[in-house]
Amino acid sequence: MTELFILSALGLIVSLFLGLLRVLLGPGVGDRMLATQLIGTVGVGMLLLLSVLLDQPALIDVALILALLAAVAAAAFTGQQKTHHD
Repeated sequence: MTELFILSALGLIVSLFLGLLRVLLGPGVGDRMLATQLIGTVGVGMLLLLSVLLDQPALIDVALILALLAAVAAAAFTGQQKTHHD
C-alpha cells in the first residue's frame, strides 16, 4: 500500500512542477490562473495523502479550506477580468 502512496505522491509532485512552469512561462494571464488552480488542487491532494499516511484527520480540514480558498480566488480573478475588459 505504501508503494501506491509513494507513486501517487510522485505523480502529484510532477503535476506541481509542471504547474509551476506554466505559472512562470505561461503565455497568457488565463494560462497562469489555470496553473495556479492546478497548484491548489495538487496541494489538496498532497494534504489528503499526508492525512492518510500520517494518520492526521485534521489535515482533511486544512485540505477543504485550501479547496475553498482556491475556488474563491478563481471567482475573484474571473470577476476582475470581466470588469477590467469592460
